[in-house]
Amino acid sequence: MTQKLSQEVFIKAHKGLHNYRGDAQMYTWLRRIAINTYLNSKRKKSFSLMGLWSDPDTELYHPSTDPDPEQLTDQTMTNTIVNRALETLTPRERTAFILRHHQELSTSEVAASMDVADGTVKSLLFRATKKLQKELAYLRNPKSQVEAISL
Repeated sequence: MTQKLSQEVFIKAHKGLHNYRGDAQMYTWLRRIAINTYLNSKRKKSFSLMGLWSDPDTELYHPSTDPDPEQLTDQTMTNTIVNRALETLTPRERTAFILRHHQELSTSEVAASMDVADGTVKSLLFRATKKLQKELAYLRNPKSQVEAISL
């Protein structure tokens, strides 16, 4: 993902070079482009459930070394479990939860993007969290995890 963002930053800088006024140092101007590009990329992430936890560009799930097959299996199982739990949420609850916890937006940013009040977002997040806690409670018992996958 880093290489893709770096390329995008330099393409934007090259295309926007005619807009550089010289008020600030070139480094400051380029840094601002990099920050804005990064923030925009975070906002543009897909809300699709299948891609939510398994983004191929996310280093968290795809370290630079070849992953252990057992880890891949565990990751796939976890993705399936989490996706099924997210499917139990209403669309509004799911949207609020994903924006807040996956996209890492603040409560007020979530409210603005959903065009609702802050209190509504807090209520949606509370209900979503309670539902997810209930849906994922069986994970505390490892034997039940295999049973849940086979359902």
